[in-house]
Amino acid sequence: MTQQTTTSLIQYAWQFVGSVNLRVKVLGIVLGMVVLLGLAVTYQVRVALSEELEEQLKDQGVSITRDLAARATDLILINDMYALHQLLEETVLNNRSVRYAFIVDPEHHILAHTFGEGFPANLLEANTVEPDSHHHATWLETTEGSIWDSAVPIFGGKAGFARVGLSDDRMRHAVNTVTGQLLLTTVMVSVFGIAAATVLTWVLTHPILTLVSAAESVAKGDLSPQVRRWANDEIGNLADAFNAMTEALRKAAQERAERDSLRAQYISGVIAAQEEERKRVARELHDGTGQLMTSLLAGLTALENASAEPSVREHAGELRRLVSLTLKEVRNLAVQLRPSALDDLGLPAAIEHYLAFCSRHYDLQINLTIHGLEESRLSAELETSIYRIVQEGLTNIARHAKATSVDVILKRRGKEVFVIIEDNGQGMAVNGYHKRVGGGLGLYGIRERAELLGGKMSIESEPGRGTSLFVVLPLEQPIPAASESLSAVPNTG
Repeated sequence: MTQQTTTSLIQYAWQFVGSVNLRVKVLGIVLGMVVLLGLAVTYQVRVALSEELEEQLKDQGVSITRDLAARATDLILINDMYALHQLLEETVLNNRSVRYAFIVDPEHHILAHTFGEGFPANLLEANTVEPDSHHHATWLETTEGSIWDSAVPIFGGKAGFARVGLSDDRMRHAVNTVTGQLLLTTVMVSVFGIAAATVLTWVLTHPILTLVSAAESVAKGDLSPQVRRWANDEIGNLADAFNAMTEALRKAAQERAERDSLRAQYISGVIAAQEEERKRVARELHDGTGQLMTSLLAGLTALENASAEPSVREHAGELRRLVSLTLKEVRNLAVQLRPSALDDLGLPAAIEHYLAFCSRHYDLQINLTIHGLEESRLSAELETSIYRIVQEGLTNIARHAKATSVDVILKRRGKEVFVIIEDNGQGMAVNGYHKRVGGGLGLYGIRERAELLGGKMSIESEPGRGTSLFVVLPLEQPIPAASESLSAVPNTG
């Protein structure tokens, strides 16, 4: 296995473990430790107990065989076979582990046994003992299981040999019983450990989950959640730190809202005064300057018609044409400052009138599409802002884009108004658009207007591929007064 494969496996395992719930991790650790400890203790106890009981079985077998050999000596010498047989039966009855007992003479002929009618002949060769040895014992495998066979000489082997076989059934039963009890104890301890771990994980994770829920609320803008301190530990300190953080954020948000409100109120006054001044100047230009220039135009016309001198008539005609052009420019300026159609006929008519002016004045092909704004009028403040956005957007296109065609789309959908202005001009680098705007409100001012109305502005453009301006404005303003919705002081030029 390569090092890269090993690293990948480790990363996969770590990701898998990291994705597991914290409660499952704690429960897994507790349960794993309990089970591992229980199995290890069970195995060690089983091995140690088996070895100890096996030694006891061996000692017991040798002891019983020696006792049998000692008691059988006199019976063999007096040739009392009946008593010898009774002795073997008594030995089997008094020791539950004894499976068989028999006595053979020095030539290994059977003198007495406990096998009933048939004696297994293979036992005679299975465990032989030398006459001069004290005893000999070994394990024998039979159809009934393992047998500890002990052989002891009788009277030094001169009277024969005594053999006793002890079964390991009781030993194995005792070992299995203890093993079962240990496993049962392990299961009970595991259940208790799971219950304790469940309570522990709840104590640990509940305040953490509460913190997570509160943090999600804060992420959504709700700064009101306060986390209760559960205990005087690290999690309790974390809860206090979180509460302090949310309190600081709440104060900062409140201060920011107050600053924004004051800023909006200040700018509202400026914008309102500006619009009012635009109205006043537009009226003065239309009613005052326009009427005076109309009177001057009438006088020059009369002079041109009344004079008999050709030179006078020529100069009067030139002055009349100049005054006529000036009057037209004054009227156009008055319309740009405050179009009467915006107050009298509404936004669509004012936009159509302004686009017709731009199409003539800037030599642009302008396509206008309006959806959903014909049925009912918007608030005066929102209509004014949309008109100024379109006005500034077309002014920027005329000054900087070198475009020949412009599409203007005004669309009302749901509770929002979309303003889209697209041109086929030279485009620009979007990340530096604010650096390219000259004097006046500019694109930065459009974005400010949109944001303070609760909307947003975005631009899509690439050099040589034109520019698309998107402005989305909500119909319901975040603050009631229109003057509180704007935060840029535009240049009246």
